[in-house]
Amino acid sequence: MFKHILVPTDGSQLSQDTSRRAVTFAKETGARVTAFYAKPEYPVTYYGEGALIDSTTPEQFAELAEQQAQEILGFVERLCQDAGVSCTKSTLTSDIPYEAIIDAATQGGCDLIFMASHGRRGFSGLLLGSETNKVLTHSKVPVLVYR
Repeated sequence: MFKHILVPTDGSQLSQDTSRRAVTFAKETGARVTAFYAKPEYPVTYYGEGALIDSTTPEQFAELAEQQAQEILGFVERLCQDAGVSCTKSTLTSDIPYEAIIDAATQGGCDLIFMASHGRRGFSGLLLGSETNKVLTHSKVPVLVYR
């Protein structure tokens, strides 16, 4: 059976619901959990001949993204603590979430990716239906899609 489950999350309600079910599944199977969040890359937007000026430095952006990641991952970590399930947290910086999810599962030695069927768009969005489909298509690690 599965012993190490990657649980990608973006902090949305659907993602939180999926995380709850993933932790229950992990407890039932005796598995440990790695909660994962893909932090966005620093956005550089070009208009015409110049770049759009943003007062946020890449360092500030990275710090804010890390704070957001730890807050979102903390939710899964608390679920695991309450259920008595071993949990670690993991992040990667990438604007290609499906690749980050697969990389995290591979690097972490996970034997299952437990993810939502779809999510939301925007800065904090991670799990989109198309991203889930891409994970299903490209991952060599088994994927369980929760609806």
